[in-house]
Amino acid sequence: MRNLRLLRTGGCRSAAATGTPQCFCLGAESGAVLVGSQYGLVELRPAGYSVSREVSLTVNGFLPEDGSGCIVGVEDLPEQESVCVATAAGDILLCNLSTEQVECVGSVDSGLSVMSWSPDQELVLLATGQQTLIMMTRDFEPITEKQIHQDEFGEGKFVALGWGKKETQFHGSEGKQAAHRKQTEVLPASAWDDGRPRVTWRGDGQFLAVSAVCPETGARKVRVWSRELVLQSTSEPISGLEQALSWKPSGNLIASTQEKPNRHDVVFLEKNGLLHGEFTLPFQKGQVKVNEMLWNADSTILAIWLEDLKVENSNPNTYVQLWTTGNYHWYLKQSLHFGGLEENQLVSLLWDRENLYRLHILCQGWHYLFYEWHWTTDHGLGENSQHVANVAVIDGDPKHSGDMAVLDADNRISVYRYGQSTVNDPSVKFGAMGGNGFKAAVETPYLDKTYRVDVSSSSEVMNPLGLQFLTWLPDDSFLVVGQGQHAAQSVLHHLTAVPHVAGAEEECLNLRLSVPVDGEVISLYCSPITKTVALQLTDRRILKYLWEASTPVLEPWRSSSSSAVQFPYCCVQTSITRISGEEVILGLTDRCRFFVNDIEVASNITSFATYNEFLLVTTNSHTCQCFCLKNLSVKALQASLSSAAAPNSETLRKVERGSRIITIVPQDTKVVLQMPRGNLETIHHRALVLAQIRKWLDRLMFREAFQCMRKLRINLNLLYDHNPKVFLENTEIFIRQIDSVNYINLFFTELKEEDFTKSMYPCLNGSSNNQPRQHPDQKKVNLICDVMRVAMEHIDPQKYCLSILTAHVKKSPPELEIALQKVHSLRESVTPDVQAVSAEEALKYLLFLVDINELYDYSLGTYDFDLVVMVAEKSQKDPKEYLPFLNTLQKMETNYQRYTIDRHLKRYTKALGHLSKCGPEHFSEFLNLVKDQNLYSEALKLYPSSTQEYKDISDAYGEYLIQKQLSEQAALIFARAGIFAKALDAFQSSGSWQQALCMASQLGYTKDKLSSLARSMAGKLVEQRKYAEAAILLEQYTQDYEEAVLLLLEGAFWEEALRLIHKYGRLDILETNLKPAILEAQKSQLIFLDSQKTAFLHHKSRLQVVRELKEKACENLQDYEVPNCPELELFSETSSVVTASDMNSKYTHSNSRISVRSSKNQRKAERKRYSLKEGSPFEDIALLEVLGESVRAVETVKGEIHILLKQLVLFGYDEQAGALQQVLEEVLQLMETSVPEIWTPDLQQSSVSLVLGPNSTANSIMAAYQQKRMMPPVVQDPEVLTPPKFNKNLQWKLHLLQ
Repeated sequence: MRNLRLLRTGGCRSAAATGTPQCFCLGAESGAVLVGSQYGLVELRPAGYSVSREVSLTVNGFLPEDGSGCIVGVEDLPEQESVCVATAAGDILLCNLSTEQVECVGSVDSGLSVMSWSPDQELVLLATGQQTLIMMTRDFEPITEKQIHQDEFGEGKFVALGWGKKETQFHGSEGKQAAHRKQTEVLPASAWDDGRPRVTWRGDGQFLAVSAVCPETGARKVRVWSRELVLQSTSEPISGLEQALSWKPSGNLIASTQEKPNRHDVVFLEKNGLLHGEFTLPFQKGQVKVNEMLWNADSTILAIWLEDLKVENSNPNTYVQLWTTGNYHWYLKQSLHFGGLEENQLVSLLWDRENLYRLHILCQGWHYLFYEWHWTTDHGLGENSQHVANVAVIDGDPKHSGDMAVLDADNRISVYRYGQSTVNDPSVKFGAMGGNGFKAAVETPYLDKTYRVDVSSSSEVMNPLGLQFLTWLPDDSFLVVGQGQHAAQSVLHHLTAVPHVAGAEEECLNLRLSVPVDGEVISLYCSPITKTVALQLTDRRILKYLWEASTPVLEPWRSSSSSAVQFPYCCVQTSITRISGEEVILGLTDRCRFFVNDIEVASNITSFATYNEFLLVTTNSHTCQCFCLKNLSVKALQASLSSAAAPNSETLRKVERGSRIITIVPQDTKVVLQMPRGNLETIHHRALVLAQIRKWLDRLMFREAFQCMRKLRINLNLLYDHNPKVFLENTEIFIRQIDSVNYINLFFTELKEEDFTKSMYPCLNGSSNNQPRQHPDQKKVNLICDVMRVAMEHIDPQKYCLSILTAHVKKSPPELEIALQKVHSLRESVTPDVQAVSAEEALKYLLFLVDINELYDYSLGTYDFDLVVMVAEKSQKDPKEYLPFLNTLQKMETNYQRYTIDRHLKRYTKALGHLSKCGPEHFSEFLNLVKDQNLYSEALKLYPSSTQEYKDISDAYGEYLIQKQLSEQAALIFARAGIFAKALDAFQSSGSWQQALCMASQLGYTKDKLSSLARSMAGKLVEQRKYAEAAILLEQYTQDYEEAVLLLLEGAFWEEALRLIHKYGRLDILETNLKPAILEAQKSQLIFLDSQKTAFLHHKSRLQVVRELKEKACENLQDYEVPNCPELELFSETSSVVTASDMNSKYTHSNSRISVRSSKNQRKAERKRYSLKEGSPFEDIALLEVLGESVRAVETVKGEIHILLKQLVLFGYDEQAGALQQVLEEVLQLMETSVPEIWTPDLQQSSVSLVLGPNSTANSIMAAYQQKRMMPPVVQDPEVLTPPKFNKNLQWKLHLLQ
């Protein structure tokens, strides 16, 4: 679906050269052309219309002065700084253009007809007048000489396997008579054949083919020779084979021409000499002759030089045709008509070796022309649904096209319209192929009118394609580019139609304006949306043509920064679009470099297309990406193209290798791609699909959106998630547009709770769906089901009966009982509607949605036995299995019957409710059910608190809680139900002595019994070290205040003990118990503080030593690593994790057994990991942990010491109090000053972002080492790395002691 568009054209004409050009070649210098004539060698340069250098060959006698000489070959040899020239007289000359020296390096007496160099210029082949071939080296040393005409076939001769005679072979559709048919005689070569041999080399230079006229038959034969001039094969006898010969550079086929009885064909031969394929030239037999054929360097274009035969009293017309192939079909892409003037007759043509699509042509009047082509896709620019995606493909005449204008080589513009026409236009072919019986209901274009373009060219050079870049503007005027006065200038012609003259076959176009362009135009594009026209020049500048102005002018294209835009490289495809509201020009080079204005955004783009706000590109990584340009910046586009998109991203789609975008169907989701072999494929890019669906949903076109989503497998949740408010407000419109029960059921079945606009289909342009949910407290699926069910019941409940059932079933939890009731109501309907769904169909549909056993249980749960039987009949259940059970149930009392059903369905809560209504005779069964299923809370709600049943249930509940070790909760249940004795025991067990005393009061305990109870509970409290509570019991309930004081002193409650001493006047206890106790406490605290201080200093010094050892180990490890080693990039993240145990491999261990232990044991095992043993891998962590515990322990005793200090001062022990205060102050000061040294800022920072860990890489670790950061420990408890806090708010010191 691609055409060859003319990118550049140019040439020159030499007036100073003498003689007639005979052959030419391309010079090593850019733009130089070396032409051989009958007088010598001439160098032409297109930059100036004159001869730049010339070497005469008549002076030295290599060519006769009368002009009868002939040059048969010219080859530029840049390594030897000379040009090799072969003359028909047999001389091989080396000419130096700079010094004009000519050296004869060889001579053949019989003359030469052909000189052909190998592609690598290592060998040269000469065809002599004696019909021999001479192979020579680049230094003109002969290698071998062979006769052109050989009797043998060659080394590749076919081997006969002896499989029978020819008469017994299979002859296909020709039948057995083909075996007896006589061999057709080979006709001699055409009369116009010049009889000269033709030589062509394969692209790699390993083989060459020679076509020569056989002296015996007079017909041409093609022989394939190796590089060493060893015959490989000879072609089969081909009648009518002509002189043109060209070996495809890719090496698989040799092209030639053959005149057949009824047509003129281009035929292809294999290396073994057998024919392989053909195509027919668009001429009658005997109408033209083919002089030469040439493949371009990449084997994609075949150039054919033709000339008319039957011309009387005038020179024949000359043509050059360009043919390409795709999917086994040959397309005539271009035809250059050079007319019949003698000076315009062609001498030779060549393809450029470096620029693959540049064709060089030399005419007899010293006209040199070059044409540079590029591949392009010509597609319609329709932007609405009436304009289908037409693509014009040139194949002799345009076809597959819509509204378009075609500029031919005769400067005529043919306008084709799209629509119905009564005239069958022969120039338009419909290219769809569908086999037999294929009918396409489409409109084909027809020729509407033809305009004659008369633009006088100031250039004297004849050029068949002098006008190019025909562009049809929106106002039905045309733009066309012509050549200016100089080679580096162009002229932009603006053409408008003039009124039609009656009787004229062709209409004329008026030249509105000709705008000179300072530069050579190589592309022209008009945007169908913005109507902006942009031109690209050879110097890569971009110009904007303001054609809508009163006086159209050209001005530079400027970016948003007001700077003139210039592409870094010439682009073969351009387009105009808007990015974030700014109009920009897009460009793509032939080397896959993609530009936005002058910014390169990607270097792997093979094709691109714009559509509305979307940009689609195909890449070398075989993906098709789509971007929404509405809210996308150029930098964001560049980043998106350079990074790999997420696998589930809607912007990216995998395509076949080598796919290219042909066109995008307007107002649709189709993207047409062409594969490398030529076939077309249509894809629906997810981004375009979702964009179109969103547009349909915004316009409330639910049917179109639903059909597209169903066809392309888009999740139907998007119908609601796109705009929940709009969907809920237009539910009836949705149902009426869909108008299909099956489709609505499909929509219900796909519903899910997740928001698909945030998970699967996020908006491409970044504007996510921020619509607030209408009912945030309600589930999405339930809400949709309820709203749609109400709408369907309002529209037509009979028609949408199955959909209403689906809405009930889809809810969470499913409303199966309601669905079953609706089915049952259908069955009981007296006058059923003819169109309504029957109960049988509805039940069958329900069985499709729900498991039959589940549906049977739900029907049984409705307590409707008719409904149960109806469902059971549709199941696979045996009637003997369920009928006796149903009969037994029907005989029971209603409440007990429902209790039995609920218990059968394991709905125990509902069963309890029914059983509680069956009377006291079933209470034992009720209580057993409560105990079996632990339904105590539900059971208590069914009886008043004053009943005996309530008390029995509470008793059982309390016993259950006691078994669960929940004594206090059991005591509460007992107390609430009035079971005080059990409540008292439970409160005692739980340690709630206050509640136990209350229960004793409820039971009417005597004073002695209450005293005994209090003493018993006080003993238990002492065991739990609750001295203050035990003292309260002894003082208030046993009046044993002396024992209470002793308990308070034991628990260090000095102030409370002092209060009781003074309350009861026992001051003797001060001397006997209180003062010795506080002095003993002072000594204990001194010992504790001293031990903590000693341990703290020891661990601190050891931590410093450990850190120094580890820092040295890190430095040693760094010395063995190469910091700038490129192999570090190859390390995977999983292999780059270095733990502290790697540096101490002798301490490696496994915790695999710990992983299966309980969490308590895991914490114990974790604590054991941090061992204080010297040299252990985590010794520094263990030291940090112990130091933190020491600080926290000292911080804890500050409050206790404060109270103790007050008692010491009270009783006059100032010296002891001062000593204790001083020691504590010293210890606290030591710890406060040591904390910043122990918990350094680096250590605290590493607790937030560790250098090592699962997300570390080799580079990050090496960077940490190079910064000489200490390797942080790998710990799972970050609190260890956090320094302990000091409570500054507690004023514990006494100023009177200072």
